[in-house]
Formats: sequence, structure tokens, C-alpha cells
Amino acid sequence: MKLKLILLAFIMITGTLFSGQKTYAQEEEEPTDDLGNVSDAFQDHFFEGLKQKGIENYELALTALRKAEMAAEGDPVNTAVVQFEMGKNHAALKQYEAAEEKYKLVLSSQGERLDVLEALYDVYYEEKNYEAAIPLVEKLIEFDEDYREDLANLYSLTSQHKKALALLDELDTDWGESAVRNALRRQIYKVTGDTEGAISNLEDKIDQNPKSEQDYLNLIFLYSEQGDSEKAFETARELLRNQPDSKLVHLALYKFYLDSGEIRNALNSMDVVFSTPDIEQDSKYSVLSDFIGFTSEHPEYESQLEAVVEKFSDSGSGQVYEQLGGYFVSRGQKEKALIFFEKGMSRDPDNFSLVRNTLLLQIEFREFEKAAIASEEALEIFPSQPLIYLMNGVANIETGALEKAVESLETGLDFLLDDPRMEKDFYEQLSIAYEKKGDAAKSAQYAKKASEINIAN
Repeated sequence: MKLKLILLAFIMITGTLFSGQKTYAQEEEEPTDDLGNVSDAFQDHFFEGLKQKGIENYELALTALRKAEMAAEGDPVNTAVVQFEMGKNHAALKQYEAAEEKYKLVLSSQGERLDVLEALYDVYYEEKNYEAAIPLVEKLIEFDEDYREDLANLYSLTSQHKKALALLDELDTDWGESAVRNALRRQIYKVTGDTEGAISNLEDKIDQNPKSEQDYLNLIFLYSEQGDSEKAFETARELLRNQPDSKLVHLALYKFYLDSGEIRNALNSMDVVFSTPDIEQDSKYSVLSDFIGFTSEHPEYESQLEAVVEKFSDSGSGQVYEQLGGYFVSRGQKEKALIFFEKGMSRDPDNFSLVRNTLLLQIEFREFEKAAIASEEALEIFPSQPLIYLMNGVANIETGALEKAVESLETGLDFLLDDPRMEKDFYEQLSIAYEKKGDAAKSAQYAKKASEINIAN
């Protein structure tokens, strides 16, 4: 069937709306006058609505869209497109009942469309209307299996705990263990308060089917929650005996081995965790954090800690290097910390705390050329962070790039808000920069400004 040109024009602007599969919005294009066989009034009001929504004037957008709806003269497709836009504006204004009404009109006119179902789900979630959201999410699962996790959460929110736990087990079987699902499972156990009943149920299930890895893992978790580490440890070892190829069991075993002083076994279990693609990165980071904590009390295992980090070398994330750098800072080994901070920053330049820590240590160790380059690159990502301007100014002063230093320091002052200590630092560095440039008057001016700032102890 030939689609109306007005719908095609709408697609160009906002991305596919009425499709049978999940799609994503394209970059906006300038509206054209080539909307096909529609009135000028419809076109003008419709694009005015889009423009006002784009600048967050949602009330004005709704006014324009109501006029476009009238100008559509009952055309079902054009009317549905306008109603969907109206629903989004109502939702932005937190007028959820009105948004729901518009989305339902579109669904009744155009059938079950993914974008509209997702928008209606957002409304139900914001309204905390979880009962209404459940059948909607069941429809969304037909488009995207990821919504099964949402369904488990909705079961929990509506106190359908048995359904939630059963679905969580299914998801773990289908997709592997997940820290998010484990957290939801933990929350359900706390809400129901029936840990003993859950343990008894799992023990019966394991007796009937000792090959169910997930039942073992859930039982280990419950024992751990009760503080019965001995039973949890024994259950983990029983799982390993029954299923020697299990990878997930090592998420529990490594911790038990560490606590019991079986370091070689702990390292072997961690090696399994870090090399298994089925285990989420968040879970691996948690294991690393535990080992960092252990190493802080047992520094003789630092070489093993550094070896563990290499398991993450291809992960593309700087988080592990930030954790390791922080560990060496706490041990007073800042030279080692800087090595790991720099590795992390190269992988994760959007991590502000990692960038800050790297630059501070580069300046502390007088690696000014590296700091000048790194801070300049960081300013492209964090153009309003005064601390980076300050460090860029310091680095450029020390490398002799005085014009750059002054420009950076003066720009950074514009972004400074209520931080007397840093303001004093800026003035002191500007005084140094102008002194090196031979401008004694300006140097004295900034030195005076710095001296007038009293820092409370």
C-alpha cells in the first residue's frame, strides 16, 4: 500500500514511527515544502508544532498541533501522526492522562506500533500504573526480548513475587547471570521475608534436578545473605563437583577462597571469571574491587593484582585502571598509580575523575608536556571544567607556551563558581604567567588579587 507523503516527511524528521520492527531516529533534516497532497495549513501548523517542541515550548507546540489536527480533516494517517506528537508533548508536561489518551487513539487507528507502545509504557511507568504496564510489556516482548527483564521488575512491583522469581530464573538460564537480576532477586527475598521457605524450596529442586546450575547459584546467594558462609561455600563446591565446567560458580568461589586463605584457588577462580565472556563486566569489576581490598591488607600479592588487571586490557573501559591507580595512591606508590591512570584515560577519556587524577599526578611529577597535551584534549570533552583549565595553564607555563597559558587561565576563571581556593590558584598562576611574559604590571595586579583571598582553615 502506498504511504502518504506527509507520513514520509514526518519520518524524515523524527525517525520511523509506524513500523513493524524496532528502529531508531535519524538526524533531523530541514523540513521541505514537498509534503504531497496536504493543505498549506496542515503543513504550517505541523512543522510549527515540531519546531516548538524542539525548543521545549510544549504548550505552544500543542496549540500548533491542535490546529494541524483540524487541518488534517479526518485523514486517519495524518491525524494519527499529529496525535502521537501531541502525546509526546503532554508527556513532557507530565500531563500523563492526556498523553495516554492520545497514544491510545493512535493505537486504535494504526494498530500496535512499537514506538507508540514504548511511549505508552513510559507514561504508565511514570504514573506508577504497573498493573496496566504488564499487558503492554507483554506485547513489547514480541518486538524486543529485552523487555522480559522489565516484565520481571513489573511482577515484583505488583507483588507477584513467584512470577518474578520464575521469570528471573528463566532469564538467567537463557542469558546468563546478571548483577541487575541478582539485585532484583535480593530485593524480592527481603520484601517477602521468607528466606527459609526459599531455601527449602531450592534444596528440594536441587534434589530433584542436581544439574540445575541456577538453583545452586540462587541457594548460594541465600545462604550468603543469611550469613551462613559455611553452607554457601559447601553448596558452591557441590555445584563444582556436579558440574565441573560451571563458570558462574566461580563468582562465589573466589570470595570463599579468599576468606579462607586459599589464595591459589582464589586466583584460579578469578582467572575463570575474568576470561569468561558470559559474565558481565560489572560482576568482573566487583571481583576486582574485592581483590584490591584484599591486597590492601596483604600487599605481598600486589604482583598478582597487576597480573589480574591484564585480563581487562581489551575491555575498552578505564574503570579497572582507575581502581588500580587509586589502590596504589592509597599505598603511597604514586608513580605506579600514574601508569595505570594514564592507561585508563587512554581507554576512557570521558571519565572526569580519571582525567583529573591523571593530570594532577602528571603535574606533580613535572611531566608538563604530557599534561599540556592531555589537558588540551580533555577540554574538548569538558569545556566548562575550571580545574582542567587551571592544570592546562600550569602545564603551558612550565613548557613556555605563555600565550596559551594566559588564554586558558582567563577562560577558566569564567567557569569558576564560589571556589575561593581555586580562584586564588588561578590568580597566582596568572601572576606567574605575566611575570614570565615581562608584564610586571599585570603580574602585580593578579598577585594582589590572590593575596586578597583569605582561605579559611
